[in-house]
Amino acid sequence: MALPLIWLGTAAIGAIMLADDRQQRKTIQHERRMGRAPKVPNGKSVSPLTPSIWHKGDAKVDAAPGAIVCCFVFGVIEHTGIWVGDDHLVELHGSGLIRVISAKRFLQGRTGSCIFQACNHLHQPLVAPKALARAEQAIYQYRDYDLFTNNCHRFVWSCISGEETEVRSFEQLNTLLAQAFKQVVYWDEVALNKR
Repeated sequence: MALPLIWLGTAAIGAIMLADDRQQRKTIQHERRMGRAPKVPNGKSVSPLTPSIWHKGDAKVDAAPGAIVCCFVFGVIEHTGIWVGDDHLVELHGSGLIRVISAKRFLQGRTGSCIFQACNHLHQPLVAPKALARAEQAIYQYRDYDLFTNNCHRFVWSCISGEETEVRSFEQLNTLLAQAFKQVVYWDEVALNKR
């Protein structure tokens, strides 16, 4: 008898948290439309609008060559890459191979049907000057892949900065991006070409 009550309580708490997150995301989107959203990072928040498998944004953006993109892997962790254009991006695969793949392939076998792009408060992509060239130069190279120390986030950061720095999490990548671009990072849904 106690187990169903625990499940019911857990479901209720989950529903409350989901509703709160939905309201918070609506508020952030409204503040962006009104021009009142945070523009520069502060110690408290570097990424007020993170990707979400539950809540899609009300604005879709076009992906820009050299932009940082991400999707979810089984709804738990984010997987990142660099957009190259024509519905393709460069990613570090779990095998260690750096490869060009289509947006459809990037999502295949992973949860969700959305790719998100790192943008500023005005929905403009955050693109580092040499990110695209570095990503293209790395294609077909291998890295000694490690989920925590030599992962997709480290690869993306190396394309952005030109430095090999350990990036252990998506949150750490967001912090590095906010510092590099001197902007708060918003993750907006990419308008994909459905072919």
